[in-house]
Amino acid sequence: MLTSQHVPVLLQETLQALAVHPGGRYIDATVGGGGHAAQILCASAPDGMLLALDADAAAVMRARARFESEELGPRVTVVHTSFVNLGRAAHEHGWKAVDGIVMDLGLSSDQLADEGRGFSFISAGLDMRFDPTRGQPASALVNQLSIPELADLLYRNGEERASRRIAQAIAAARPIQSAQQLADVVARAARGAGRQRGAGAPGKIHPATQTFQALRIAVNDELGVLESALPQAVELLETGGRLAVITFHSLEDRIVKNFFRTESRDCICPPEQPVCRCGHHATVRILTTKPVRPSANEIADNPRARSAKLRAIERL
Repeated sequence: MLTSQHVPVLLQETLQALAVHPGGRYIDATVGGGGHAAQILCASAPDGMLLALDADAAAVMRARARFESEELGPRVTVVHTSFVNLGRAAHEHGWKAVDGIVMDLGLSSDQLADEGRGFSFISAGLDMRFDPTRGQPASALVNQLSIPELADLLYRNGEERASRRIAQAIAAARPIQSAQQLADVVARAARGAGRQRGAGAPGKIHPATQTFQALRIAVNDELGVLESALPQAVELLETGGRLAVITFHSLEDRIVKNFFRTESRDCICPPEQPVCRCGHHATVRILTTKPVRPSANEIADNPRARSAKLRAIERL
């Protein structure tokens, strides 16, 4: 499937945060369906350049096909790599400093629609890796972790309050071979814990949402990748260059918020220390004192945008 179904979230807000201009050099660290990237290329025409990265080989193929069909190909380079390798990928392609970087951390509609991947609740697969050639699939964690290990993973990465009960239910149902089977097991366990969240009803959150989030984060090391990529992004920015990050849950938003806050301060010593000894100097200016959220109209048109938050900084 070379045509993307994904609708980019906070598109105009992202372009404004990046202050995209003609001739600029930009990086889309998570190109996905290419929605943000294509608009960056249009706004930076006629001579703006883009480096686009993605860990998902299928997303890379779709992005390349899209850019060629829209005659944007000469101004964009698409690389199959995780943005944990952001700095290395930029330097390998001769990009020493850039005007802007965007990171959209959300799961794409294309990934959810691929029933073999295991991202959706009705999927026949149970993999959940962005790059299926690296690391362990979610099925290995679901079927091999002990109950305490699985419960800890669900609580830590999914903030799942019923983690122990769900882990016990998963262990009792092993072997679990599909995402659909896993979602059903979790839904029954959640109902047993007194949760009344719907399984697909309009406006309701599926009871397996946090379990799926926790497993996906674990198999892709999403939080570790983000923590590694943020300082690389700041290092790549020109003076006045901007970084925009779109998050979709509290764990990744907290990492971004705390990193931005730290990098915007001249001193990060503990408050009880009367004299600064850290030697830290601010490297960025925060552009979004509060995260930018989707409008009601955008959420109505694209319900998957409802939890999105955009934060942005400018390099000093």
